[in-house]
Amino acid sequence: MSPAERRQTIQSAAARPGEGSAATAAGSNRPMPVFEYTALDVKGKTTSGIIDADGLQAARQKLRSAGKFPVSVRAAAETQPKKRRRGLSFKARFSRVKASEVAITTRQLATLIGAGFPLVSAIEAMLPQTKSHGLKRTLAGIKDSIVEGNSFAHALSMYPQAFPPIYVNMVRAGESSGTLEIVLERLAEITEKQQALANRIQAALAYPIFMLLFGAVVLFILLTYIVPTITTIFVDMKQVLPTPTRVLILLSGLFKDYWVMLLALAVGGGIAVSRFRKTDYGRRWTDRAALRLPLLGDLARKLAVARFSRTLGSLLENGVTMLIALDIVKNIAGNTLIADAVARAGEEVSKGKSLWLSLSEANVFPMLPIQMIQVGEQSGEMEKMLYKIADVFESEVESSILRLTSYLEPVMILVMGGIVGFIVLSICLPIFEMNQLIR
Repeated sequence: MSPAERRQTIQSAAARPGEGSAATAAGSNRPMPVFEYTALDVKGKTTSGIIDADGLQAARQKLRSAGKFPVSVRAAAETQPKKRRRGLSFKARFSRVKASEVAITTRQLATLIGAGFPLVSAIEAMLPQTKSHGLKRTLAGIKDSIVEGNSFAHALSMYPQAFPPIYVNMVRAGESSGTLEIVLERLAEITEKQQALANRIQAALAYPIFMLLFGAVVLFILLTYIVPTITTIFVDMKQVLPTPTRVLILLSGLFKDYWVMLLALAVGGGIAVSRFRKTDYGRRWTDRAALRLPLLGDLARKLAVARFSRTLGSLLENGVTMLIALDIVKNIAGNTLIADAVARAGEEVSKGKSLWLSLSEANVFPMLPIQMIQVGEQSGEMEKMLYKIADVFESEVESSILRLTSYLEPVMILVMGGIVGFIVLSICLPIFEMNQLIR
């Protein structure tokens, strides 16, 4: 379906009530309690999941009717949305919903709704198949909220850790226009592409990071355990040692005696940087510095522009107006300078100025996306051009990271070899001098 046909579909459907609203809950005035269970199936295999029923006995009876023999059934009070505390418990940190799980869930939900399932029935069908405990709780809470009469978007907004504002706003647009199925398909494509790009970047960086950590551990063991044992012999000789050997002994003693203090300083420095970045001034300073870094600054800029372009294209394609779409995407750029540029561009667009001209005045966006946006505005194919920008920049980011990692590996090997060579040389020099004295 072309963007023009999709807009026509959205406009013709705008008068219809959105799916996932109170109409989906017409058969019930209150949500049924949700229970977590552990049961045995007919083959004696242990299964667990979430089930809704009027009470504990009804839940047990419902499990028996499904051919399961309950072992334990308890109320899942955590499924009800609560105000989150600033500090998360240890269990909550490891039960968060992952981005990959959101992508898979969105794709499944779009398929079920496209097959004619009502929204609540589609979520109920997904619950037994969901393996993630955190995602099960989230889906159960969303279903209960919809049954209470809330819209799907409102139910999603209660779980900001799993569903970001862009996700909620696109679902809200789909509900208001009656095109929820189309919107969910677009969201599935966006989340899948972003997850695929993140996975490729992580795979490219995995080997260098492993080498860095392994090398740091090896050097720590050498300097704190092995080198002191060897250099003790030289110290007992009461002779003037070569400069490299004295430097090695100094570093070894520093790491051996003060490694706890050095570790505490490193952790404290990391915490201080993290808190500084959380302030408005710190966030702006670090974002500005990130864009000015050689090589890495260009990558950060391209990645932010790619995220901005793909999200804006999806919003426009699904019937969201330009001003609302710009107000949404300014929060997902990942960089305050680019977010400010998008916000100013939104203000200029509201005054009648073109988008490409507004973005060019900020001097933050590269010229290529500005030129492509200009062509898109003049040709009426803005969404197509925005998707093309995202594809081009994502491809450039991936190829640049692969190229940098290919350079990084030999550099790290050379650095590690130089450090080990310095240690070996520092140990061998006194031995050579001792041989000369004996002769």
